[in-house]
Amino acid sequence: MIEVGEYKVKEGLYYTKDHEWVQVLEDGTVLVGISDYAQKELGDLAYVELPEVGKEVSKGDVLCELESVKAVSEVYAPVSGEIVEVNEELEDSPEVLNEDPYENWIAKLKPSNLDEELKELMDAEAYAEYLKSL
Repeated sequence: MIEVGEYKVKEGLYYTKDHEWVQVLEDGTVLVGISDYAQKELGDLAYVELPEVGKEVSKGDVLCELESVKAVSEVYAPVSGEIVEVNEELEDSPEVLNEDPYENWIAKLKPSNLDEELKELMDAEAYAEYLKSL
């Protein structure tokens, strides 16, 4: 884990400038979640509008919405692909994203162009440097 001030950055993940993370699983699917920075900026999460299983998303599309006591925020798809699973625990307990944003994912995707799109994301070290600039 890399620490940047009060924020934690988990190593071994890929990150976007919009503060989503991607974890590549052994079966070739990917988990998508939000970073520690994102959950702290949002504040206490009250509701997660989960995406629809089976939906195709392109990189940059809105994946879902998160509602906190402060605001409604969109989560963007960091890679293109088909949503094959969603974390249904978030429907009843959205606050788990605040408790541990790296253990609690939002959606699992079967990516369609992973090798190319991963090149456009940041690794943990690059993301930590990016956070220092904010």
